[in-house]
Amino acid sequence: MSSLIKMEEVDRSRLREVWSVQDFARRHRLCKEEEARLKKLFGDFATKQELLSNAQRPPQFR
Repeated sequence: MSSLIKMEEVDRSRLREVWSVQDFARRHRLCKEEEARLKKLFGDFATKQELLSNAQRPPQFR
């Protein structure tokens, strides 16, 4: 089964927001090394979707 995706709805999606990599790293409590890796990959700014799909954070076990 397939469905039709309207481009107007995709453009209004909150995942298309452009964020500062530094702000994203601070909000998601990423280490400095991960922030540097994301900056090398995208530069100073990237979309929220790109950052969420590429950010890596080690699991926090007790």
